[in-house]
Amino acid sequence: MDTVVKKINRKQMNTEDFAEASRILHRGGLVAFPTETVYGLGGNALDPEAAARIYAAKGRPSDNPLIVHIADVRALDVLAVNIPQTAWRLAERFWPGPLTMILQKSPAVPLSTTGGLETVAIRMPSDEIAEELIRSSGLYIAAPSANASGRPSTTRAEHVYEDLAGRIEMILDGGPVQIGLESTIIDLTTEHPLILRPGYISLEDIRELIPEADYDPAVLKHKPQENIVAKAPGMKYRHYAPKGCLTIYEGDAMAVVETINRDLEQREGQGHKCAVLATDETKQYYRADIVKSIGSRKDEEGIAARLFDILREFDEERVEYIYSESFEGGQLGQAIMNRLLKAAGYHVVEV
Repeated sequence: MDTVVKKINRKQMNTEDFAEASRILHRGGLVAFPTETVYGLGGNALDPEAAARIYAAKGRPSDNPLIVHIADVRALDVLAVNIPQTAWRLAERFWPGPLTMILQKSPAVPLSTTGGLETVAIRMPSDEIAEELIRSSGLYIAAPSANASGRPSTTRAEHVYEDLAGRIEMILDGGPVQIGLESTIIDLTTEHPLILRPGYISLEDIRELIPEADYDPAVLKHKPQENIVAKAPGMKYRHYAPKGCLTIYEGDAMAVVETINRDLEQREGQGHKCAVLATDETKQYYRADIVKSIGSRKDEEGIAARLFDILREFDEERVEYIYSESFEGGQLGQAIMNRLLKAAGYHVVEV
């Protein structure tokens, strides 16, 4: 099929901009669209066949749940049951925004959308294009990130086209996204709320409302979680991976530089194309042919926004081995490292 790319002018949007996208969704087709986090690949959340098409287009395992995107908090009563008061409090504080809540699903939500689970992941995006698409279509839209499964998430329409052209009907091009990391996911079906995927909204932010909230133990482990039931996207399988082999180095900053330079010399001596994912503070110290700064450590939001872009840049340059500094600590450190660890297949060198 031909994939249509439709540019949306955020300053002059009107309902007609979304008419064809809405028709596609009502026919069971797929439309990629920007959110404030990453681009999403949308289909009718209540249509089992649309969910199956999302999995097929991405090459995504069907036991990996999809997130249902809504534009009105009252949709919770349609999509979920036994909703705790904590959900309403979180919605009041953080919606619309980059927070996904896991609740017990209602009979209206097909198991194909939830990866076979009796829980459903729901969020209300703050991006105006996403909001207008949901409202104008009159649908709840299931949307994982709009990338081929396992690849770095997409933060620009051209990345979506690169991964999914010919597999989906339309891409709404709203330019680069704002945040660059997927939403925080919190499970509200457990005794104490647990963060299953860290994101822009931190544990500290959530604890201001729910002091007993914590990370799911799987989030803090630096090893893959292959033999678990994935209640949230990204918990079980390798994600965000560039084509080259990515290794993360943890330890004192200058000791990391020395170790990476040593390993670089060995690999490049064998004729391999290598690159370093560095920061403004350390870029000058590396001796690789390709050294890319992800930004200053003083600007965590900038690092988060650039992460997936820089991984795709390494692919464009056909890099075989990528050496990356670690990004633990700070307000967004857990979210950034969560993505990097999965991209590296949990290959970490402790210096």
